[in-house]
Amino acid sequence: MLITEKPGRLRMVRDGQLLPEAIPGTPEVLYKGQGGLFEVVPHPDFNENQWVYLTFAKPNANDVDDGSTTAIARGRLQDGRLTNVVELFAAQAAGFGHYGGKLVFDGEGHMFLTLGDRQDFSFGDREALMAHSAQDRTNHKGVIVRLNDDGTVPDDNPFVGVDGVLPEIWSYGHRSPQGLAIHPITGDLWESEHGPRGGDELNIIEKGLNYGWPKITYGINYIGTKITDYTHLEGMEQPIWHWTPSIAVCGIKVYENNLIPSWNGDILVTSLKYEFLERVIIKNGERIGSEKIYDADSRVRDVEVCPKGVIYVALEDPGRIVKIFPFSKDF
Repeated sequence: MLITEKPGRLRMVRDGQLLPEAIPGTPEVLYKGQGGLFEVVPHPDFNENQWVYLTFAKPNANDVDDGSTTAIARGRLQDGRLTNVVELFAAQAAGFGHYGGKLVFDGEGHMFLTLGDRQDFSFGDREALMAHSAQDRTNHKGVIVRLNDDGTVPDDNPFVGVDGVLPEIWSYGHRSPQGLAIHPITGDLWESEHGPRGGDELNIIEKGLNYGWPKITYGINYIGTKITDYTHLEGMEQPIWHWTPSIAVCGIKVYENNLIPSWNGDILVTSLKYEFLERVIIKNGERIGSEKIYDADSRVRDVEVCPKGVIYVALEDPGRIVKIFPFSKDF
């Protein structure tokens, strides 16, 4: 098991034991505010190529917050260390928060990366909303990008060849994406997203579409003022579900395993604010219900499912990993 720690450490668990030393060779990260080391994802063909991908807050030369961005690096994990580490992508998205940094592979040679709006709060009037960075496709703020596994741009991305739009963009109008998961059967790309005060979202992400932030939202400003009068506008997508009040949704995973067959196709959702793991019950791409499956009494940061169907959950304060499985089984 590979685990990222925010200050920039990559850790390994082997045979149920956390190895005492961090894996050397990771890139320099900006560990400040919301910045740090975010995601670790092995390449789908890891057994053949030993590639591991990391996402992180990349510092600028002067270590200034508003000059940091989100980046992807790739290295070979061999003999307990990372070698041949190369930066594959750095977003054109300077700011001081809402880095995104979730990464998934689609199994067809592509990877998707979330990028938040970098807390670009240009609210106040309709003209400002129209010009907000998450609606401005000349930068990577508030978007999901799609890349080949070497960091290049796929020819069939929706905005390739479109003047004034960055070709990496797959979807836009996002605020602060916190989770990303590919459905192993349908291939749907699911995303969880922080709203402001209210309006956390669960979305299915589709090619070239606008998810509306900040022109439409179910949330309000943290001080209680309106962001916009609209929850719906033509040409903007509605979430599959929104949590209002906000649960501070974080990492997600589609459950698909015969260990708990009745859960297959459902979404495991983590909550920072209310400190639980929730199963969102999905039928034909719609939410039909939910149940809380674990009260953590700690902020729940992320969730993964191993090949045997056992669920692993990353918790904060203190940082730890817990294992969840049916009481009738022995793991």
